[in-house]
Amino acid sequence: MNAGSLFEQAAGLALLGAVYPPALLVAALYLSSERPGKTTVPFVVGGLLVVTAIGIAALLAIRAGGLSRVGHHQPRYGLRLGLGVVAIIASVVLYRRMGRKGRKPKPQDPAKPKKPNLVQRLTARPRPIAAFAVGVVMFGPSLTFIAAVDAVATANASLAGTIAAMAMIIVLTVAFAWLPLVAYLITPAGTIKMLQALEAWLKRHGKTALTGAVGLVGVILVIQGITGLA
Repeated sequence: MNAGSLFEQAAGLALLGAVYPPALLVAALYLSSERPGKTTVPFVVGGLLVVTAIGIAALLAIRAGGLSRVGHHQPRYGLRLGLGVVAIIASVVLYRRMGRKGRKPKPQDPAKPKKPNLVQRLTARPRPIAAFAVGVVMFGPSLTFIAAVDAVATANASLAGTIAAMAMIIVLTVAFAWLPLVAYLITPAGTIKMLQALEAWLKRHGKTALTGAVGLVGVILVIQGITGLA
């Protein structure tokens, strides 16, 4: 794989993985808080750190497994096929869960209020340390990110090319965290207004967008895997 093809393939997978509506909602929450910079920056840093750590670990594991060698052509594409199948299954599960939640909900017992999840508890009172923890939790390993790392790890690129490609997919993967911050630094009022409108849209269609992105990644990986194995 040449350098241009490597960056194109890795960037495409990373961009699909960047479609993560919950991260955008959290960024909107932090930027609307009393201390937008002191909460949003740790959130971005937490996401970047965990994605970098996972990326390096996955890269080293794939290289250690020998999938980048010429003789490991079938295992390399077998991995991509497997990731694609898992992604398609995950999209189907998400779609079915959306269908169940779309039905008329059962009346909730007032004596047993719904317990908030970890991210909801951490974002309830925006603080720098909690924001950092949210970034770490939200940007854990994803199939799309691992697939992008696999594309880099198996490309037999130079050290400089590998570092550049990894840096690119790390930055793109956390795009829904740092893009709102950059926009806020340029135009605070306009960004808040835009994020509020986007937040309303995501609450209605965010799960659909996420399900579609996961399914699309699965199809792409399955096609790559089958083509490579054939």
